[in-house]
Amino acid sequence: MNQDIRNLVITIFLSTLILLGWQYFYDNPRQAAIQKNIELKQQAKDAISAKNEIVSEVEPSDSLSGKTEANIPHIKINSETLTGSISLQGLRFDDLSLNHYKKTTDLDSENVKLFHKSGKRDSYFVEFGWLSANKDLEVPTKFTLWQADKMDLNAGGYVTFTWKNSKNVIFKVTIGLDENYMFSIKQDVINGSNHEINLQPYGLVYRTSKHSDKPIMVFHEGAIGVFDNILKEVTYEDLVSKEKQKFSSKAGGWIGFTDKYWLASIIPTNSVNFDANFIGSKIDGVEKLQVDYIGPTIAISSDETYSLTSNLFAGAKVAKLLNNYSEQYKIALFDRAIDYGWFYFITKPMFLVLNYIFLFTKNFGIAIILITILIKILMFPIANKSFKTMQRMKKLQPTIAKLKEQYAGDSMKLNSEMMALYKRESLSPLSGCLPLIVQMPVFFSLYKVIFISIEMRHAPFFGWIKDLSSPDPTTIFNLFGIIPWTPPQVLMIGIWPLIMGLTMFLQQKMNPEPADPVQAKVMKFLPFIFVFMFQSFPAGLMIYWSWSNILSMMQQFLINKRHEN
Repeated sequence: MNQDIRNLVITIFLSTLILLGWQYFYDNPRQAAIQKNIELKQQAKDAISAKNEIVSEVEPSDSLSGKTEANIPHIKINSETLTGSISLQGLRFDDLSLNHYKKTTDLDSENVKLFHKSGKRDSYFVEFGWLSANKDLEVPTKFTLWQADKMDLNAGGYVTFTWKNSKNVIFKVTIGLDENYMFSIKQDVINGSNHEINLQPYGLVYRTSKHSDKPIMVFHEGAIGVFDNILKEVTYEDLVSKEKQKFSSKAGGWIGFTDKYWLASIIPTNSVNFDANFIGSKIDGVEKLQVDYIGPTIAISSDETYSLTSNLFAGAKVAKLLNNYSEQYKIALFDRAIDYGWFYFITKPMFLVLNYIFLFTKNFGIAIILITILIKILMFPIANKSFKTMQRMKKLQPTIAKLKEQYAGDSMKLNSEMMALYKRESLSPLSGCLPLIVQMPVFFSLYKVIFISIEMRHAPFFGWIKDLSSPDPTTIFNLFGIIPWTPPQVLMIGIWPLIMGLTMFLQQKMNPEPADPVQAKVMKFLPFIFVFMFQSFPAGLMIYWSWSNILSMMQQFLINKRHEN
């Protein structure tokens, strides 16, 4: 049994080291090799050709209209949540900022910018349109200049865009915006020609850069979509390194790009089937990435009008909004745009409870403390049994010490006698580790909640903690800011990681030492190791762990007192 405990401790320790060392020792070199190979293969190719795909990046000087970026007309987007514009050339959503979110915790910081105009290294835009296999049929392209009935799109309002080809086929697009982040796109085709036409609707999201760094194995960033109620995710790295990936859906769905907090997603109408592509490559150091969908061929007779309505979500991944949109528009698995991970069944309920507590406390730090108490109450039976076992183990320490002395030169006999002792006393030393094993899914689920929830972004606690989703900004190596020096990241050991390590150390002192001397030494060093390993974790998680340790010590103290009496 001692061997089992030792193996458990070593497994937890090595697993955590592997988790943190994977990216540095394996993934980074692998990605560098992949990118070099891609650059060699793609040197003479365009990332997304106009022939094989829907869109290709357009420099402003390429415009057939002769207009430059400065004088291409744009429709202004103005609402409480969004500011930006829609280009009348190509009818692209190519400029969008989120009014409620700053880049940093500084109040004077710029708003987060989601979409960027085409022709730049950080292009990010959305486009809707029509395709036709008939080369004689003119359809709107990325160069088309549309006419608009208004020059401003406000929340609750609509703007209608119109373009007519030489065959008297009129294309109309009516774009609306709600009070948050959902656009409606109604596409009308009025066939004024004297013959039937065949068209396919399409929509795409295109970008040439990634806007955030992804911590390894924490959350998904990249292409995302739902097809026939199945979630598909492709990382930015895989988009670049792998061949085009194709999907199809007969029961609705959606596609887009997701980052840590932001989402740009096209939601085709549920009434049509569609095929989708996830594509990417790297040219001259620039990643060119695209997700697109193409609907079925639609036959439109002469003098007939055909209408199609889709939606575009462009904004922050607020859980409540995604849930509401999922119900309102019947969007399957739309809440999965937030990467709740493998422990979804724990992580999402935990977020909902945490957010509910926040409604009363108005402070997520206090909400974390209160949810820690709730978790402790729920796990009380397991923890209580564990503490009682440890208390009984403590009483056996004199007997165990005699056994060690008696069988000092025979470890096998010592283990055998100790096993017999545990059996006589009906004790299982492994039960002391049970609370830790049970709490690991809860710990990682709370980590996900704190790290990925937009609601937690820039959420302050008290004092120096201005953002619970970021690591403690202080460090002992510059005396918590007294010395004007910024240590390297590995030495950013803040106050809350130290509190976590101290409470872990004190909690160990209240427990009996493991019988195995090697295991005892490992356990003594564990708090110091954990301080360095978890110093880069969010401050909110350190608050949870520290408070959890304090509650455990209080509980154990009461149990010890009861047994003493």
